[in-house]
Amino acid sequence: MAKPDFYDLLGVNRSASADEIKKAYRKKAKELHPDRNSDNPNAEAQFKEINEAYDVLKDPERKAAYDRFGHAAFDGGMGGAPRGGPQGFGGGGDFASAFSDVFEDLFGDFVGGRGGGGRSRASRGSDLRYNLRVTLEEAYSGTRKTIRVPRLSECDGCNGSGAEGGAEPVTCPTCSGMGKVRAQQGFFTVERTCPTCGGAGQIVKNPCKSCGGAGRKEKEANLSVNIPAGVETGTRIRLSGEGEAGLRGGPAGDLYIFVNVAEHALFKRDAMNLYCRVPVSVTRAALGGEVEVPTIDGGRSRVKVPAGSQSGKQMRLRGKGMPALRGAGHGDMLIELAVETPVNLTARQKELLEEFEKLSAENNPETSGFFDKVKGFWDGMKG
Repeated sequence: MAKPDFYDLLGVNRSASADEIKKAYRKKAKELHPDRNSDNPNAEAQFKEINEAYDVLKDPERKAAYDRFGHAAFDGGMGGAPRGGPQGFGGGGDFASAFSDVFEDLFGDFVGGRGGGGRSRASRGSDLRYNLRVTLEEAYSGTRKTIRVPRLSECDGCNGSGAEGGAEPVTCPTCSGMGKVRAQQGFFTVERTCPTCGGAGQIVKNPCKSCGGAGRKEKEANLSVNIPAGVETGTRIRLSGEGEAGLRGGPAGDLYIFVNVAEHALFKRDAMNLYCRVPVSVTRAALGGEVEVPTIDGGRSRVKVPAGSQSGKQMRLRGKGMPALRGAGHGDMLIELAVETPVNLTARQKELLEEFEKLSAENNPETSGFFDKVKGFWDGMKG
């Protein structure tokens, strides 16, 4: 049985261009792929036939041989296959290259082209990270910051095309826009990234003088960033499209701002709550009274200290903590007392304290209880 004509299989005439042949092949491959035609027992054979046809017609040398000698060019009667070596798929097609093309053309649109030039010309720019330090007061009230970000931006001279005057890139002559080249090595076909276009499938004939053909230049951008009230260390803010410019007209990446809230001299933060350690004198702790404490909003609050307060005692000021991030309500502020022991006493002060010590032996319940436990411990050890 005579083999069908390769041009008839793809539905193109003999004067069809390389792009027309590729377009027809892709259409046929999608129609006849076995995975999409499980109910057609002839689909696999037809699928192999169109791959065999395309593998020949896409190669200028093999196409010229086929146009001149027909199928005889590849059956050994005309000196063997122009690319050398035995052929698969019934003697006419290279299995490795055909499978590669099928994979790329059928699924390349979903996996990024797998190196195919037509789909890798435009690529998204890289995302950038910027670490921004703010004060606790700024995190409390929210603020607006202006930041300077060095990044690769679209070249004004060529509008990102890389060509002088903004001209469009042209199809790479080495790989005919495929972004890759193949070479026959014995029984195998080796596929490599095109050395001329680097896999892009296109080249710039007259590179832009401003960017050297890259289509992008490093510039410093001044950006205004809104810092919402309630941010914490690690809060991430995304500025869409403010990353690096894409290649060959691709979309720009994003800029991610990571917030770091600086330590504060007076307050320690735990989520929405604030802690403030307030020293009080021995007499104030013993007799009770009031202390004035600062609040994060710049105000002041008077806090009552109960008589007999010990170090570590906490008192709560409700609603005086940090605001919820993009929400309602505030946390609390907790005051922790630190009873302070006086130093550098005068002789008279020492005399008064010694007298006070004698008179207050029964007024220190925690001390009495501790030493009763110590005595019981020692007695137990003796027993």
